[in-house]
Amino acid sequence: MDFSKSLPRPELVAMVAMLAEEKKLSKDLVFNILQEAMIKVARHQYGFEHDLRIEIDHNTGGILVKRIMTVVEDKRMEEEDFNEHQELVLSKAIHRDKNLKIGDVIEDFLPPLQFGRQSFQSVRQYVLQSIRSADRERQFNEFKDKEGEIVSCVVTKNEYGNVFVDIGGKGEGFLKRTEMIPREMLHTGDRIRAYLLKVEESPSGPQIILSRTHPMFLAKLFEQEIPEVYEGEIEIKSVARDCGSHAKIAVYTENPTIDPVATCVGMKGARIQPIINEIQGEKIDVIIWSEDVAEFAVRALKPANVSKVVVDEKEHTIEIAVPQDELAIAIGRKGQNIRLASKLVGWRLDIMNEQDEADKRKEEIAERLEIFTKALDIDEVVARLLLLEGFRTLEEVAFVEPEELMSIEGFESELVEELQTRAKDYLDAQEKELEEKGKDLGLDESLMSIEGLTVDQKIKLGEAKIKTADDIADLAADELIEILPKISEKEANALIMKLREKWFAKETKTENNDEGNA
Repeated sequence: MDFSKSLPRPELVAMVAMLAEEKKLSKDLVFNILQEAMIKVARHQYGFEHDLRIEIDHNTGGILVKRIMTVVEDKRMEEEDFNEHQELVLSKAIHRDKNLKIGDVIEDFLPPLQFGRQSFQSVRQYVLQSIRSADRERQFNEFKDKEGEIVSCVVTKNEYGNVFVDIGGKGEGFLKRTEMIPREMLHTGDRIRAYLLKVEESPSGPQIILSRTHPMFLAKLFEQEIPEVYEGEIEIKSVARDCGSHAKIAVYTENPTIDPVATCVGMKGARIQPIINEIQGEKIDVIIWSEDVAEFAVRALKPANVSKVVVDEKEHTIEIAVPQDELAIAIGRKGQNIRLASKLVGWRLDIMNEQDEADKRKEEIAERLEIFTKALDIDEVVARLLLLEGFRTLEEVAFVEPEELMSIEGFESELVEELQTRAKDYLDAQEKELEEKGKDLGLDESLMSIEGLTVDQKIKLGEAKIKTADDIADLAADELIEILPKISEKEANALIMKLREKWFAKETKTENNDEGNA
């Protein structure tokens, strides 16, 4: 572009440089905003019907104003939508340049813009508004990329227990009272670290929501303070926190030469102490993670000593027996130790003393013996043989491969066939009885057809006045678990969210219809 005829405006270049530096924006972006503002002034001076362009020399500040016209075929003049201000027919265009052809663009340079007081104010207002908008977008994108990371910040004000912080001069963060460590008192000027929970857009700029209570805040502090965690030699598997009081963190390494606990704690606690100080003295137990969930649960319950563990893979439940004098330690003050251990492992932990565990086992064995003897019409000796061989339910007896039953001493093929037939007949009869009970309770087909729930579970729901799939979808996970104690929290949430899918689909369809009607 030839700017030789344009008047240099060094003050314009200086202003752009200052704004770009102040708002951390590129000079090219600020020049583009300035050009858009000047186009508005040009349209007021030369007419809104023209296709006007502004070019600014980034080195000298020189301004060129152009009017753009497109060469079209002559018959376009006869068409209703012909625009004489932006289109020039070929027969007239060749008088200007005989080499012009249809589709070519003609640029006419117009006299320099005249900036009056009103036009200057208009440009200034547009530029400042656009720069603020660009600055907000820059901040949003910058902090959006940092979600899930720790940021260092300085407290700027405290309002009703909620804290506002300056994040390195790049943005303002917000720390709700609920996201602060209990009894933590933050004052203006305090330097803290916080976990960037999420960034939301708003008319006033990005809302940067921070947290000091999130479990990942502790994990990220370990990453910052312990080189082996940062480099990936030690992996943090899970975290459980009772903020301001106690935390458990599970670590793991594949390097046999590294002791992950000793490495994280450091000599005389030198490595972990800065982390404890950051979270206001919260006690931290560092535990070695194990793929064996039973072993992991035992470690998570430290300092309590465990005498027996029974894992229920289906229900994601672990029953743990401890000596009577260890029970209080295992449970912890107000149930804190067992609660944190359960969160860390991700399974429900049921804890009891050794005597209670033994009594419970006796009751379970007695119940299973009664079911086997009654349903299969066998004596107690045969029933005990089935239990000793690991058979716990009638379903296992009915549907296991016959060879597994025949491997039991004294179980011939005829006996095995008869046992499996009796087991299946009993289960079928029980199923029909439960279905009839479901009809008597008025259970809706939408509930009866739900996969993943047994008929017995559906009956329990009906007895609790939950009679449709929508009734279940309307429950919270803890409410569903209260009705069906054997269902895990993960399973409860998954079922509820699956049943709510049709609600979301209906809302989306309604929104789309509304948009279409609009």
